[in-house]
Amino acid sequence: MLIDSHCHLNYKGLVEEQDSVLDRARAAGVRGFLNISTRQREWADVVATAHRSPDVWASVGIHPHEADGHADLGEAVLREATADARVVAIGETGLDYYYDHSDRQVQQDLFRVHIQVSRDTGLPLIIHTRDAEDDTLRILTDEMGKGAFPALIHCFTATPDFGRAVLDLGLTISLSGIVTFKNAKDLQAFATEIPEDRLLVETDAPFLAPIPHRGKTCEPAFVADTLRFVAALRGIEPETLAELTGANFFKLFAKAAV
Repeated sequence: MLIDSHCHLNYKGLVEEQDSVLDRARAAGVRGFLNISTRQREWADVVATAHRSPDVWASVGIHPHEADGHADLGEAVLREATADARVVAIGETGLDYYYDHSDRQVQQDLFRVHIQVSRDTGLPLIIHTRDAEDDTLRILTDEMGKGAFPALIHCFTATPDFGRAVLDLGLTISLSGIVTFKNAKDLQAFATEIPEDRLLVETDAPFLAPIPHRGKTCEPAFVADTLRFVAALRGIEPETLAELTGANFFKLFAKAAV
C-alpha cells in the first residue's frame, strides 16, 4: 500500500499532464496521493483534483512563503474549507527562515491559526520547517500544552535532535527524495531511528526528485525509489515498508480511510 503522502499535482510540471502523471505512478505501485495546497487561491483546484480520482485526497492550508498574503486568514475560513469530504489534512503550514519570503511573526501567527483548526477538526497538520527549528519546536510544545493535535513534519531535513523532540511530542515524520542524496548522511542515519509506526514517505513532486532521477521533474511515481532506499537503510523489504507506511498514512489521515 504505497502512498505518496505529499505531492503538488496542480503545480507546473505535473498539472499539464496530470492524468498521465497519476497513471505512471499507479503503474509504479502507488496506491494513493495526498495533493497539497500552499495558498488559498489553489484550494478549489486542489480539491477538484481529489474529487476526480478516488485515490487522491487534498489538503487546505497556507505555506509560510505565502503568509504575508494571507495574514488576515481567520480560523473560520480555513475550518470551512476542511468540511469538504476529500479534504483530509491542513497545510502545508509552518515556518521558513531560509528564504524569509514572509515576515516571521506573520508566519508564526498563521502557523498557530492552522494548529487551532487542526485541534478543532482533528485533521492532521502538515508542517514545513526550514532553518526554523527552535521556533517550530517552541510553538509546537506550547500548542500541545493547550491540547493535543495530530501532525507531521513533511520532507524532514532537520537535525536528529529536532526529530527526536517532535517524535516525543507525538508527531509523524515524512521522508522525501532528499534522503537518497549522497550528502544526506546525517538524515540517512536518522531515518533508521524513526519508529516504524511514525514514518511516511513522499515526493514533494514536482520538486526534489530522488536518485536516480536527479535533475528531472519529480513525479509521484518516484516515491517508489525513495521507499526502496529507505527500506535498504532500515534492513527490511520494500514491500514491508510500503505496508507499514501505508498503514501509518491511513491511521494519521483517518478521513482518507472512510
